[in-house]
Amino acid sequence: MFSHIMVGSNDIERSRKFYDATLGALGIGPAITDPNGRLFYMTPTGIFAVSKPIDGKGASSANGGTIGFAAATTAQADAWHKAGVANGGTAIEDPPGVREGGMAKLYLAYLRDPDGNKLCALHRM
Repeated sequence: MFSHIMVGSNDIERSRKFYDATLGALGIGPAITDPNGRLFYMTPTGIFAVSKPIDGKGASSANGGTIGFAAATTAQADAWHKAGVANGGTAIEDPPGVREGGMAKLYLAYLRDPDGNKLCALHRM
């Protein structure tokens, strides 16, 4: 459904450290940087990108928005969470673990990146 997701950052190198670590824990290679200094994480199913806002104003996180990354295992979701906290992210909500809802049993781990964007690693059980 999605071709790409891009978030804003006020500090691209801080974001590179955070996303290289967290996405690396999910098996995604380090960022490719374009001539404009934007970071691109390429996968066969889509692209995640980080950029300073084009309008020159400060980046801000979306209130109510969450970006979810697929984790192949619960251990991979835990590694993602650990890498995020170790590289400038903030653990939020409940600790990583199983959540049961109306649709499925899920393993979820939540973080905020250094710019405040809400992220989730999700493993469908």
